[in-house]
Amino acid sequence: MTDVVFEPAPRAAWRPALLAGRGVLIALAIGLAALISLPILSVVLTALQPSGGAIGHLIETVLPEILVNSVGLMAFVGVGTAVIGVGTAWLVTLCRFPGSRLLEWLLLLPLAIPAYIIGYAYTDALAFAGPVQAALRGLTGWSHGDYWFPDIQSLWGVSTMLTLVLYPYVYLLARAAFLDQSVCVLEAARTLGAGPWGAFFRVGLPMARPAIAAGVALALMEALADFGTVEYFGVTTFTTAIYRTWFGMGDRIAAAQLATALLAFVLVLVVIEIAARRGRRFGAGARRHRRLVPLRLKPAAAAGAIIACALPVLFGFAVPVAALARLHLDGGDPLLGPRFLHYAQNSFLLAGLAAILVVATGAFVAYAARLAPGTVTAGAIRIASIGYAVPGTVIAVGILVPLGAFDNALDGWTRATFGWGTGLVLSGTAVALLYAYLVRFLAVAVGPVESGLHKIPATFDAAARTLGATPYGVARRVHAPLLRRSLLTAALVVFVDVLKELPATLIVRPFDFDTLAVRVYNLASDERLAQASTGSLVIVAIGLIPVILITRMIAQERKAGERIAS
Repeated sequence: MTDVVFEPAPRAAWRPALLAGRGVLIALAIGLAALISLPILSVVLTALQPSGGAIGHLIETVLPEILVNSVGLMAFVGVGTAVIGVGTAWLVTLCRFPGSRLLEWLLLLPLAIPAYIIGYAYTDALAFAGPVQAALRGLTGWSHGDYWFPDIQSLWGVSTMLTLVLYPYVYLLARAAFLDQSVCVLEAARTLGAGPWGAFFRVGLPMARPAIAAGVALALMEALADFGTVEYFGVTTFTTAIYRTWFGMGDRIAAAQLATALLAFVLVLVVIEIAARRGRRFGAGARRHRRLVPLRLKPAAAAGAIIACALPVLFGFAVPVAALARLHLDGGDPLLGPRFLHYAQNSFLLAGLAAILVVATGAFVAYAARLAPGTVTAGAIRIASIGYAVPGTVIAVGILVPLGAFDNALDGWTRATFGWGTGLVLSGTAVALLYAYLVRFLAVAVGPVESGLHKIPATFDAAARTLGATPYGVARRVHAPLLRRSLLTAALVVFVDVLKELPATLIVRPFDFDTLAVRVYNLASDERLAQASTGSLVIVAIGLIPVILITRMIAQERKAGERIAS
């Protein structure tokens, strides 16, 4: 009987195809990185072109206000999200009090509400004719001019709105860091005389510093990228100035120069976020040490903890949703019917197509890094992920410039050659909008898929190839089933992010192609908040889907950690 040798023959047969396949993957990864970086490069190159006097006028008039507002916004949001996110994460993770398990996931609910929607809700609730001031006048008998009431449409107001919806970024990362801390270090601090809060400030907080810094940096990037809230509140920032310069003044070069200045702000935050995560580990992993037994708080301390954890949920989710529900019942969108369904259909169509495109591209990028590891693919992933840190207004400007140049060149060539023009082929179409979503949200898809691939041992690949499977067969029959959950998570998050996205959609969308987000923005801009409430509630309801998904994943990981620790 002839012996069958499995290893050498298949390996010899695979090697040329495998090397060729890796070369193709590397080439495609480079091309994809160039495609993602094109809008950013086009903004920078456009900013280097000579411009008229518009930018000089902007520097003399609005640039000081923009800088003051941007720095103030970053300071307020940075401190606010750090205090709320870190404090609540510590309380629900390492303390036990009535309702602590419930508050663990309730604290994530503000993630479902876009900042501009919570701004609309509070503007109506705190207006002179709103329920808060009406109740105040009813209780005191005051009339207009008899009392002072803070103006929410200001820098502190927009900073508060952003803080209420962005603190979950810090909460999630800080809580994960606290869960990973070793009981030995914290118990040693208590043995040496430190109380619970002393152990928190002197041991727990410093060990979680990289995660906290990364969460704050993400919150600050989202704050700088915000358009709908600052535009509605009348606070001039880079995003609003870029929009007004492009569409109000018609000066794309000046708009690109403002966008480049905003990119410099974002780049600083990206560097901070990368530096916070790079190779830093402030404590032993929980796999080698048992977890800390949560501290049961006494009644007075428990009451304070309940209030501290409930207030962000109350003001970041319950109050704005109740305000939107009241507005909807009072009036609601007058086009609730076929027209409203048309807006919803546009939103769902774009979000669905974008989810498929972005997740497929993200899966390819992550898979390329697995099959062809190296500096090139790692750099491609880094470049592909940078779009999430770039504001939608900047991406929109960066996309319209090259696509507009292409359309003009194609139109000129067809007119000169055939005597007829093509008009706009790419810019101002759904293709351009999907391109903007790809650049903006690719990192959202790459993260879950890359994390899922890291959990699949390389021995699975080797075993499948030994049995005769091709690289494509390994991906289809081994990796795809194991990545189903990661792919679904990425698709849901991208779907909801696209549904909530406002600036890129507002600028790049085709003519007369409104989505729910654009519909809500247009109604709110006309001070028709009651009509805007209907679309806002739909966006919030859909935004709850990834929040529930994240909550379930956290609960499952906690149970798995408890089983390992026991």
